[in-house]
Amino acid sequence: PPDGCALMAAAATSALPVREGPARPVRLLRGRVVVILVLLAVWEIGARFFVSPHFASPPSEMLLALPSMLATKGVPAALALSFGELVAAFAVSVAIGLPLGLLIGLSGASRRTLLPIVFLLYAIPQITVLPLIIMLSGIGPAAKIVFGVTHAVFPIIFTLAASVGEVDRTLVKFARITGASSWQVFRYVTFPYAVPSFFNGMRLAMVGAILGVLLAELYVSSAGIGFYTRLFADSFQTPKLFALVFVLAAMAVVLNEIMRRAEIRFSRWRNG
Repeated sequence: PPDGCALMAAAATSALPVREGPARPVRLLRGRVVVILVLLAVWEIGARFFVSPHFASPPSEMLLALPSMLATKGVPAALALSFGELVAAFAVSVAIGLPLGLLIGLSGASRRTLLPIVFLLYAIPQITVLPLIIMLSGIGPAAKIVFGVTHAVFPIIFTLAASVGEVDRTLVKFARITGASSWQVFRYVTFPYAVPSFFNGMRLAMVGAILGVLLAELYVSSAGIGFYTRLFADSFQTPKLFALVFVLAAMAVVLNEIMRRAEIRFSRWRNG
């Protein structure tokens, strides 16, 4: 029909990327560098002259303490352990959240049945679940992975269910009219529409997994990054503590960049 063709043409036109001049990314990069340098300068001055060295470390001392922190016995193994637990918690969260989010988003009956239960579980304070997790799985890696999953799975479910449920029904009807099967509708209409929200949910899930794993290590672990965070804090080794936090931040940046590149890879249809 003419109206459907016009709609599809308008949708395809709106999906085309807006071309930016080569100077725009350079300006953005310069702006970010300036902001980072200003923040580091404020941090350096504040930590040196206005805050006790027992509670804050200037970035210069943090960087100087980085080699000695990494040379501390057990820290490299703790970093590897925590990274493995983080990846495992994130992978399990995606494996649970992806099908559950699609089920809730695509089916009205599932949405009415499952979504209230998911909201109820999400409303439970996560820290109150930790003793139960410890009782069931001990204080080993399994407890930290499970606790990471409880923090990471809900953003994936909510963002995916919301994006799938908000797909333009006119596009779905037009695809049906042209003879598309249910799988083709999902592959060529629903999935591309949900990709940006799905990856946003995975980024939030990555942050949640980091938070859950580290919290579990702080409370119940004798290994991992959380254990050494508590150790450095209790012994007032502030430069090493901040150096460890810096490594955690770098780890989060790398994982976020991996997510960003994966999103670009799966969103190439937008540039077609």
